[in-house]
Amino acid sequence: MIGLGTLINTAAIAAGGLLGAVFGRFLKENVQDTLMKACGISTLFLGIAGALEGMLKVSGNQVESDGAMLVVGCLALGGLVGELLGIEAGFERFGVFLREKTGNGRDSRFVDAFVTASLTVCIGAMAIVGSIADGISGDYSILATKAVLDLIIIMVMSSSMGKGAVFSLIPVAVLQGSITLMARWIAPWMTAAALSNLSLVGNVLIFCVGINLVWGKVVRVANFLPAVAFAVLAAFLPL
Repeated sequence: MIGLGTLINTAAIAAGGLLGAVFGRFLKENVQDTLMKACGISTLFLGIAGALEGMLKVSGNQVESDGAMLVVGCLALGGLVGELLGIEAGFERFGVFLREKTGNGRDSRFVDAFVTASLTVCIGAMAIVGSIADGISGDYSILATKAVLDLIIIMVMSSSMGKGAVFSLIPVAVLQGSITLMARWIAPWMTAAALSNLSLVGNVLIFCVGINLVWGKVVRVANFLPAVAFAVLAAFLPL
């Protein structure tokens, strides 16, 4: 069944949010803060590991670095486009809308939880590659694996940041569902080089999400999302 992967993924996020909300009620504020920091530190290292995997190459007995200019260029262009479009502000407005419509108007952390969780589970090659595989052949194995990871992430975030985290299932459903429906058109663009670039830049953005979890909101990560598109396009430049 085409689209089953996204259904599994969104169901896992809902389950993680429910578990996190249940356990979060029994945790003191200092414990919730520690959990959030733990999630942030883990996200930092996941981003670092993924980025270094894409940047460091072993050549003989030497380790060579590559991709620095790609990261700089994509982040600069993506950040410029994102700021002009106001993507972060759009996410926040949608978060405020959800907060009011779901009766969580008094939850001061709702919007931050929604935005942070959405960015964490939406950014990455697994979401795109898995959705394409699901759309072309009905193979949902990649998205099923991502669903397990997202369940754990959202459970921890819901425990420490509140209910807003579970509503990240909405952008996940929209993003992955759209890619699944357009898989046959998108697939030719996802060459090995494009996926490598996407993974590298995506992991840098995941690192930025970790920064916000540990030190508060210091990076408007959503405004850098166009950098992922520039990373894919860069694979087709005649360099």
